[in-house]
Amino acid sequence: MALPIIDVRQLNAGPAEKRAVARELHQACTDTGFFYIAHHGISPELQAATLAEVKRFFALPVEEKLLVDKSLSPCNRGYEKMRDQVLEAGTPPDLKEGFYVGEDLPPTDPRVIAGLFNHGPNQWPPTLPSFRPVLESYFSAMAGLATTLMRGMALSLDLEEDYFDAFCADQMAILRLLHYPPQPANPMPDEKGCGAHTDWGCLTLLWQDDAGGLQVHTEGEWMPAPPIPGTYVVNVGDLFARWTNDLYRSTLHRVINASGRERYSIPYFFEGNPTHEVACIPTCLAPGASPLYAPTTLNEHLQEMYRRTYVAA
Repeated sequence: MALPIIDVRQLNAGPAEKRAVARELHQACTDTGFFYIAHHGISPELQAATLAEVKRFFALPVEEKLLVDKSLSPCNRGYEKMRDQVLEAGTPPDLKEGFYVGEDLPPTDPRVIAGLFNHGPNQWPPTLPSFRPVLESYFSAMAGLATTLMRGMALSLDLEEDYFDAFCADQMAILRLLHYPPQPANPMPDEKGCGAHTDWGCLTLLWQDDAGGLQVHTEGEWMPAPPIPGTYVVNVGDLFARWTNDLYRSTLHRVINASGRERYSIPYFFEGNPTHEVACIPTCLAPGASPLYAPTTLNEHLQEMYRRTYVAA
């Protein structure tokens, strides 16, 4: 079994072409909740420039990376130390280090004043002058792609194309830069680059290098999701699955870097408007059935997810 590859350029075409893509999205999201997208519009040059900055940052001495440690940020931005997170309960901490980037908001922004979770300023490494402009360009491009994809997701659920537009307004998203060292020759029991987990938010759009290691749990087995040039891996997150009354699947996945070399990946977590109500979509509820979940908001949902997975300091 292999994950489908969906050509999403037709989401910018006519109604018939959009509906054809929507049917493919529906099939993928009800099947595994994972798929590749091709012809997505993100330039290879921007991807290469972003990867170069990612490698430069993780090559810095630890002391320099700690100058922008996530613990110094009121909104969880900046450097995440190696083995700082446990995504699979009962296993050793994940064998990875990371860096969080979001929309750079000043303290005067109403969303920051309101205390919304994960809203505020980014931290930027002081010795890498090109890091910020490149990462901001990439973040902006991914925001546009995610918004286009959400319009396709609306059509895939037999909704009007603009159904999620309010959710996409004032959206929150997180760009996470990740570095995985090679899997140790003698790992601790169940030690891996990234433990089995589902993503928390709406949609994840993952760029991965050619090292491989991503695995998706389907039909009781772990299936590789290898890198395919020119594509992103997209998966449904917990919040979107909840919104669809579990019609669309948020599926377990993990990373084991068995390549024998460094692995880099750049997931873009599209989360959405933090205060928008997320209640069962009408087209996802059979006649006479009741929603599986109470209404919530992204803000409430993410706070709970964070509490569950981070190692206490």
